Amino acid sequence: MLFYSLSGPRTQRLLLSFLLVAAWEAGSGQVHYSVPEEAKHGTFVGRIAQDLGLELAELVPRLFRVASKGRGDLLEINLQNGILFVNSRIDREELCGRSAECSIHLEVIVDRPLQVFHVEVEVKDINDNPPVFSASEQKLSIPESRLLDSRFPLEGASDADVGENAMLTYRLSPNEFFTLDIINKKDKGKFPVLVLQKLLDREENPQLQLLLTATDGGKPELKGSVTLQISVLDANDNAPIFDRSIYEVKMYENSANQTLVIWLNASDADEGINKEIIYSFSSLVPPNIRRKFLMNERTGEIRVNDAIDFEDSNTYEIHVDVTDKGTPPMVGHCSVLLEILDENDNSPEVVVTSLALPVREDAQVGTVIALISVSDHDSGANGQVICSLTPHIPFKLVSTFKNYYSLVLESALDRESVANYELVVTARDGGSPSLSATASVSVDVSDVNDNAPTFAQPEYTVFVKENNPPGCHIFTVSARDADAQENALVSYSLVERRVGERALSSYVSVHAESGKVYALQPLDHEELELLQFQVSARDAGVPPLGSNVTLQVFVLDENDNAPALLPPGPGGVAGAVSQLVARSVGAGHVVAKVRAVDADSGYNAWLSYELQAAAGAARSPFRVGLYTGEISTTRALDEADAPRQRLLVLVKDHGEPALTATATVLLSLEDSGQEPKASSRASTGAAGAEAALVDVNVYLIVAICAVSSLFVLTLLLYTALRCSAPPSEGACGPGKPRLVCSSAVGSLSYSQQRRQRVCSGEGPPKADLMAFSPSLPPCPLPAVEVEEESTEGDHCSK
Repeated sequence: MLFYSLSGPRTQRLLLSFLLVAAWEAGSGQVHYSVPEEAKHGTFVGRIAQDLGLELAELVPRLFRVASKGRGDLLEINLQNGILFVNSRIDREELCGRSAECSIHLEVIVDRPLQVFHVEVEVKDINDNPPVFSASEQKLSIPESRLLDSRFPLEGASDADVGENAMLTYRLSPNEFFTLDIINKKDKGKFPVLVLQKLLDREENPQLQLLLTATDGGKPELKGSVTLQISVLDANDNAPIFDRSIYEVKMYENSANQTLVIWLNASDADEGINKEIIYSFSSLVPPNIRRKFLMNERTGEIRVNDAIDFEDSNTYEIHVDVTDKGTPPMVGHCSVLLEILDENDNSPEVVVTSLALPVREDAQVGTVIALISVSDHDSGANGQVICSLTPHIPFKLVSTFKNYYSLVLESALDRESVANYELVVTARDGGSPSLSATASVSVDVSDVNDNAPTFAQPEYTVFVKENNPPGCHIFTVSARDADAQENALVSYSLVERRVGERALSSYVSVHAESGKVYALQPLDHEELELLQFQVSARDAGVPPLGSNVTLQVFVLDENDNAPALLPPGPGGVAGAVSQLVARSVGAGHVVAKVRAVDADSGYNAWLSYELQAAAGAARSPFRVGLYTGEISTTRALDEADAPRQRLLVLVKDHGEPALTATATVLLSLEDSGQEPKASSRASTGAAGAEAALVDVNVYLIVAICAVSSLFVLTLLLYTALRCSAPPSEGACGPGKPRLVCSSAVGSLSYSQQRRQRVCSGEGPPKADLMAFSPSLPPCPLPAVEVEEESTEGDHCSK
């Protein structure tokens, strides 16, 4: 960083007089520096980073920057060494005019975390402006008859500097007629007055030319001069005079036009026409004052003619001449000092600078949202402004400096509760009545991924018929995320598990966007009765959040397996039964049994047996048990019966449509004379057992029908309740499921011994005896004895 030195002894002395001071102002957190005006580019102002307690290494990462309100780029900061220096020409008179104090207010802002510092750089005045007169020549007309010590006010010079640099002294060129007197006017500085010390004689000196020089108090001092052209007039011995040479008047701003300011009074000691006087504004009165005020030349009244605004000018100096009508006319002079009193006619102004919008909903308490500055052009109590905020929750205003506030987060935000806040900042001054101004601040709350997707319920039950087509839609899961935008975008996936020896993904899949669940292959009730797995829903936030839902897919049985005939014994052939039967057996004697099973379940596995009569054959002496498959005699056998009986037994399940299988039973009748009585008793006992078994079967059928009716009613009610909710099953969803209890008789007992696979998302297959949803009530078991038959032996047991 290069710093330019100011050359010349005068400038060096000025710089030595303005040593730059940097110190924290007690309790305010403000840094003060000073710098002389007209300092060259690169002039050192202060080590701002050090004074603010900041490390040089953190200036760039924390985005160290400076904002000066309406001051352009007069000052700049070197981010390498943290030095504040002069960047462009500083003209104190241009910045602050004739104000006694002049400073540049800087706002220093750093991020991470956001901090705001206030720096005030005072601009010191140097004597760079000489005294200036409004004109290079002033003309005066003075009658020769004027008495000694007559006074003639002159227009003084003005100096754009302030303080000692603007303190003027006057000097008049040597002459024998006039001396110079200085009038100290209240708050207006010094004004020169010519005093006549020797009587004028027009015949000797009709014209006089003097030089008036003004010198300021700066070092080095600067000068300005004006030529005084004095015309000596003849006649009229007495000039009009005012009651006072200076009048002081106070009035409020915004006074209506034609309001009386003052009524001047002047008199002339002459008589006749030389006593008649006319009032007028002096040639020293500038045009802007002539526009604002009117002078009545006859009465001496000064009235308001234009808007009077305290903020434009709080004082006016009106020079008034009174001239008589003598020849030559004589003139009297006075000054009217008009002080304008302030009224509360300016509302406060509010400026909002947004810094951190939108605000994240996880923003910490104390985060600065915006900077607010207020101002009021009035003065005194009328210019004192108080700020308030509505609503005040969850934000507050913190005063950082005079008329500067920070909008700060006071409590935690939740976008899901409130996504936008419309705040109103009200600035009210201390006038009576007070005036106020408002500014609206719209604070949007940006979303943070703080809500996981949620399902309507933790578990769903789905019924699917077996043998569904591959790719069939069986269910749709849906999760809702309370967040917004990408944080609310939900994607679905399977929670992968092993189902037995296979992966879950080989059975089902889920669409990532829609949540539709598809069966990838036909399901087989005989292989898998229950498939339980989980679907995961995750959002697209960072980090992503998720939740799981459990699906229980019950595979409903269809009648897709025909009854299978079992061999009568080891080494036998399925579907063929050969048996020797003694002709001596009586009615009801069991001579053989057809064994069959059905891989289905429920009604589809409930088998019945029918004896098919051969075409043209005589009535057979045998019959088959409807549900047991036992072949027994209907009467005692005799010699008329054929020695070889060929019976066809039709095995049929109760599915829709029913599937069948046919067994061939070959019976060979042989004579036997042993123990006929015992055989007769056995036949009688067998007939009684058969009749009892038929009665039991009738009761069993009635009980099963009653239970089935109850199940159908329950299922219809369940379906009606499900239909009132959004549909959740696919196009290949199940038809009317049927409840089948494990208490069925006959070949249904096989399903009690067969181990069915009920698979969930984890663990080995489970054994279950029921083929209905676990949410349904279990079937009552009829109080009957069920004959159970082993598939590997020929014996039966009760």
